[in-house]
Amino acid sequence: MSAASLPPWAAIAVALLLLLAGCLVLIGALGLLRLSNFYQRSHATAMINTLGAGCVLVASMLYFSVTGSRPVIHELLITVFVLLTAPVTAMLLMRAAVHRDRHKRRNDVPAEPGRAGAPAVTGRRRE
Repeated sequence: MSAASLPPWAAIAVALLLLLAGCLVLIGALGLLRLSNFYQRSHATAMINTLGAGCVLVASMLYFSVTGSRPVIHELLITVFVLLTAPVTAMLLMRAAVHRDRHKRRNDVPAEPGRAGAPAVTGRRRE
């Protein structure tokens, strides 16, 4: 099966997924340019661009599964890997930045939990 003989339902789904991915990556790039500090910028890149990459991989998986008439599993594994590792990496980068900023005694970083002046961390939810 060639790209010219791709069923219309698959072509529409692939096109919509790629369009959604492009919009998400554009929003992430604009957030990277417009947001002021590292913590805000890391949300734009980690969250939005991860979803954009996931949409591209799902569109690719759908396209090659339909044209090859067999399921493409390795792209599913790549998607799961990206969706699991990107948020963890962003969290570790933010923790390192908080540690660095606390060491430099910057005022815009919250105090460590359990220290004087820090809000108490409890298991209860505020209502």
